[in-house]
Amino acid sequence: MKPIIPLSLSLLLNFLVLCAAADHESSSSASTTILFATLGGRSANAFDVFALPTWDPPSITTEIRITDGRSLNFNGHFPSSSLFSLLTNQSLIQTRPEPIPTELIYVTERNGTWNIYYDAVFRNTPRSTRSRSALEEEEEEEDNLVRFQLPLLGSMQSNNQISMKDKPSLSGNYLVYVSTHEDTGEPRTSWAAVYSTELSTGLTRRLTPLGIADFSPAVSPSGVWTAVASYGEKGWNGDVEELSTDIYVFLTRDGTQRVKVVEHGGWPCWVDELTLYFHRRGSDNWWSIYRAILPSEGLGSTESVVVERVTPPGLHAFTPATSPGNKNFIAVATRRSTSKFRHIELFDLTKNEFKELTRLVSPQTHHFNPFFSSDSNRVGYHRCRGESNGRKNTQLLLENLQSPVADVSLFRIDGSFPSFSPAGDRIAYVEFPGVYVVNRDGSNRRQVYPDSAFSTVWDQVRKGVIYTSTGPTFAEPTTEVDVISINVDDDDLNGQPKFKKLTTNGENNAFPFPSPDGKWVVFRSGRSGYKNLYIMDAVEGERGGLHRLTEGPWSDTMCSWSPDGDWIAFASDRANPGSGSFELYLIHPNRTGLRKLFKSGSGGRANHPTFSPDGKSVVFASDYAGISAEPISNPHHYQPYGEIFTMKLDGSDLKRLTHNSFENGTPTWGRRYIKPLDVEWLKGGPRCSFEDCHWLNQTPNQNHGDVSTKPQCRA
Repeated sequence: MKPIIPLSLSLLLNFLVLCAAADHESSSSASTTILFATLGGRSANAFDVFALPTWDPPSITTEIRITDGRSLNFNGHFPSSSLFSLLTNQSLIQTRPEPIPTELIYVTERNGTWNIYYDAVFRNTPRSTRSRSALEEEEEEEDNLVRFQLPLLGSMQSNNQISMKDKPSLSGNYLVYVSTHEDTGEPRTSWAAVYSTELSTGLTRRLTPLGIADFSPAVSPSGVWTAVASYGEKGWNGDVEELSTDIYVFLTRDGTQRVKVVEHGGWPCWVDELTLYFHRRGSDNWWSIYRAILPSEGLGSTESVVVERVTPPGLHAFTPATSPGNKNFIAVATRRSTSKFRHIELFDLTKNEFKELTRLVSPQTHHFNPFFSSDSNRVGYHRCRGESNGRKNTQLLLENLQSPVADVSLFRIDGSFPSFSPAGDRIAYVEFPGVYVVNRDGSNRRQVYPDSAFSTVWDQVRKGVIYTSTGPTFAEPTTEVDVISINVDDDDLNGQPKFKKLTTNGENNAFPFPSPDGKWVVFRSGRSGYKNLYIMDAVEGERGGLHRLTEGPWSDTMCSWSPDGDWIAFASDRANPGSGSFELYLIHPNRTGLRKLFKSGSGGRANHPTFSPDGKSVVFASDYAGISAEPISNPHHYQPYGEIFTMKLDGSDLKRLTHNSFENGTPTWGRRYIKPLDVEWLKGGPRCSFEDCHWLNQTPNQNHGDVSTKPQCRA
């Protein structure tokens, strides 16, 4: 009989609860569905964790993929000692005579939620000596490889504590990580906090003080101290390019003795108990690595800490990694002016010179967030796997996410500005450029309009009619943008769907939304010199009738008509015109009843409201939950604070639906329920076509490093 490797009791219970939760979700009696877009190429990321040796010359043959090629895997950590015995209650030597495995802890977004996984990967394992396991997911298609895999935070997921997880590390039997499962209760305040979970019992303790947000934790070699990037009590001010965080240190066991040791810094890591490395953008506007030497007599204040710049100007260096006791070299991510791609390099602390790694292996691929093995012999990182994972690659049209609302299924779509047809069988969406329609099962994808367009919505009466706005985004009020209707079921002689221009003056007419009876369309227009709302005839456009709905020296935009025809919801900066801060409002189509629905704190943003099918709630995007991770540790997102929320029309029952460090937006709420299962594209695997942070494209000696930090709104 082949041996079965048992899980420890608490982890087994976590695993079984996760499976039960998944079964419960699949049989839910939910009645509606929310779709939203994650902008900036999330669907193309397809991250896996890889590693290269630090001593051998880097090459394709020496790079290994550690994670399993499923979904999104990133921000890894090599345990300093084996976890295999702890997690299986058996000796590794008794169970496996084969070579010691590669063990990895990492963040994964799969099965509709976030978790932290443990993988033990046995390589060069003859098939004749392999055994199946309760931990083992399946044998890889790659020859001579067996994988053992386990989610480490099952009990938290089972309690419906939907949240983002990030930046895991270990301190003995304790997993230290970021989670966003606790609501701060304050607008524009990040939910990101550091927690510690005992792996043998599942007991979890919050280490971050209430009301404070912490990012990017790192545990010292002894496990006694944890360092984080944090705003402290000053809070988030809306920054994106570089967070105005400081470095704090506290006791790992309980979060006490918390002290600020460095002003202005992020992404800390330890070499020894008194030496930290971190990144910051310097006064010369180059991102660089710095070293902080803490006082040996004990932590006091920032004045007692010696801070030194480590990497020179001339390139951007960030997200440093160290290993215990290694004072010879560190690993960093870099952006050089000679490359459009982010790469991992070693920096020799003695010679003050860089050694390139990933550019020599995959020169046209972005590589993120290095980390070391405890002996410094390997450096890990994550990148898009492309076609290299040895299994069939697919891309998802609809990616199911676990919903915190019992009667609503939740999906991320591979596109922007999605909308459901009245029957719920088709979805319209935007790819810049072009408007597309696809069946709900991913089949029959078709381009219905070839030019640049944004926003889509279906007419509820005339079958096959879609409204959109064609022209540039983020444009001035006088820019030529027009509202058009497209009949996707009526082609011209060239086989292209017929479209009709509904607006006539071309002055930034956008975000159309039809009335439920199909007679009228509300839209925003810049024809007065300001973006205000107007209503026109749905069939003939302005020529069939036009009247003004709102008026003032501000921007009213992103409008939506309620299913009963009684209300129009919209976003507006009328409280502070031109500030970039948008709030949600309601108004009757006859211009009466104007009232504010939602405000995301001082200077906050709330956009793209859409009504629920019963007209009692709205779904929208907002920065209400602040930012969840250091943006420089991710690909480019214009608004990495964007999350999806719902709220009732009386302003009550605010619910956060999404938790991540991406830019989520342009939600839509359909009356038909879609079973919470992923829907695959028929167009192939991941494209790896996302962009790196745009501000890293700037070199300070060209333009002094000044990049606009004014937040953009998809208006």
